[in-house]
Amino acid sequence: MGYSNRQLDDIYDKTDGRCHLCGKKLAISNYGIIGTRGAWEVEHSVPRARGGSSHLNNLYPACIPCNREKGTRSSRTHRKYSAIRRAPMSAKRKTRERRKVTAWSTVLLSLGGAAIGGGRGFLVGGLVGYGLGRLHDPEATLYWEES
Repeated sequence: MGYSNRQLDDIYDKTDGRCHLCGKKLAISNYGIIGTRGAWEVEHSVPRARGGSSHLNNLYPACIPCNREKGTRSSRTHRKYSAIRRAPMSAKRKTRERRKVTAWSTVLLSLGGAAIGGGRGFLVGGLVGYGLGRLHDPEATLYWEES
């Protein structure tokens, strides 16, 4: 099936440009170009052979080796072989998760700082909490980068 550039962008963005199966970083410009770094294809999470549709909610980016190796298994089953617990998050979801952690760490460290050092402790704790929350990577335990 041929996909428009808009469809490919939407599919690629669903996982923030990472393989849906192994977490490897993909290159949007290398769609379908076998042998290039970050080459990828559109993957059907529920394979068409098992009744899966070509609707956007069933389509994800996958590196070419993963997509070909997956065959007719479900994405969840294939991901288990790669020791990946879940699909990568979209950039939008990462931002939402990071904001949540930032808010909680700011509040908690502000209160801890206030308990230890009063008003200044509250301010310092809040600033430290905010900084730590902004550094949080919601997917840090999902996969490891290849060098």
